[in-house]
Amino acid sequence: MKTLRRTPLALAVLGLCSLGLHGTALAQSNADLLKELQELKSRVQQLEKQLTAAPAAAAPAASAIDPEEFNRIRLKVEAQEDATESMGFKGLRISGMMDPTFVANKNRGTSSFAFLNNFDGQENSGTGDAYAYDNSYFGMLMLDFQKETESGQKWRFTMAPHKSANSGFNVGSIVHEASVSIPVDGPNTRLIAGQLPDWSGYEYYFANQQPLISHNLLFDFTIPSYYSGAGMEFINGKWDTKFLVGNINQTLKDPTDKTVGLTFRSDYAQSEFSGLGFAGTHTFNTTKRINLFEVDGYYTRGDLSFQAQAGQGSAEGLASNGGRASWTGTSFLLGYKLNPRLQLTGRYDTIWNTKNGGGVLGTAFDNAGGFTSDTRNGFGPAYDSSGNVIDANKGVNRYALAVGLNYLLTPNHTPGSGLWSTGTWIKTELRYDGANGNVFLGSDGHYREGSLMFLSSIVFAF
Repeated sequence: MKTLRRTPLALAVLGLCSLGLHGTALAQSNADLLKELQELKSRVQQLEKQLTAAPAAAAPAASAIDPEEFNRIRLKVEAQEDATESMGFKGLRISGMMDPTFVANKNRGTSSFAFLNNFDGQENSGTGDAYAYDNSYFGMLMLDFQKETESGQKWRFTMAPHKSANSGFNVGSIVHEASVSIPVDGPNTRLIAGQLPDWSGYEYYFANQQPLISHNLLFDFTIPSYYSGAGMEFINGKWDTKFLVGNINQTLKDPTDKTVGLTFRSDYAQSEFSGLGFAGTHTFNTTKRINLFEVDGYYTRGDLSFQAQAGQGSAEGLASNGGRASWTGTSFLLGYKLNPRLQLTGRYDTIWNTKNGGGVLGTAFDNAGGFTSDTRNGFGPAYDSSGNVIDANKGVNRYALAVGLNYLLTPNHTPGSGLWSTGTWIKTELRYDGANGNVFLGSDGHYREGSLMFLSSIVFAF
């Protein structure tokens, strides 16, 4: 049997053989397999360059390499690459998240763990609960599949049982997103289609993408949940602009519904530390006319982070008195890292909402029974001490203040994937929701101006 001389080139071949044997002995994940493939290919390329560039004087050292062993390693690399592609792993990324959450609401007299509970409002859902500020997108489970082909086509399928973007509208659906992105004229001009979650504002749906547990008032009540349709995306330098034409909060319209929805978003990455964005949604139907517009921005530098959002909207027939609802809102979030793992965050939201008795896109009024308020979320007319509506045509203004701590228990950070990507966090939050009138119905049957809530969660993301 031939032997290898102890030259740097020979040692590299020995290391490569060891890496190949190690990869055979251990069960690998998709990410590990791809990483090893890249390392094997890189080392083979290095060896080829050294053999090609070796001077005549170094010929004896180069000839000491066993050609059979070298070819075996090359075949192993090619076989692993073919296997990865044939099994569909090439260009595939799988990620997931879960965040069991404890929620205690003093005014409502409730305290419970929330995990995989519905908010579709149906009796057969177990609790019959509805979407609310204390039952928003937390206590979730999410699994995300993303695939990109060599031609640049992107496919995404995200599942979120019980709390997907459309579960409040399509009972039993676990689909949060099912979309495709197809390059039309190069990678920066794309056709997009499918079901997509709303892209307004600075907050995201999932717990591993934001520091607090609850969501701001604008996210919860003034923007759509999802869209289904088709549109385009254009990337030009620091600008990323997209639009979609189709259904708003619907997967399939009733044949008599002639409403056409248009939604758009444009982002400007001013620098690596800051950026601006704006988004809007409009429906073209006189009986179901909705007009929404918001602008948001962020600044992150060192331990400090700041995010802000301002929005205005109106919707036909969604006010407490059955008229047109109209509102203006703002949200500000400030975060500071006390140490590399511990962050303190504060957020303040406001919604001005007096017209026609109040009402926003996400409130639920029973106009068939007369004037009423959304007494759980604090929208609509105020009540007097006897439980009577004071002025059915004047709604209250809302605000919310939230303060929270999140601690990175187990780092699992992927370079370039952002602050809230992978790992394990422990979060706590104290939040007060208030209004300028008695509109929150308590467990004792009395109406109050505010409601105090405590939340705690464990977030795991990979």
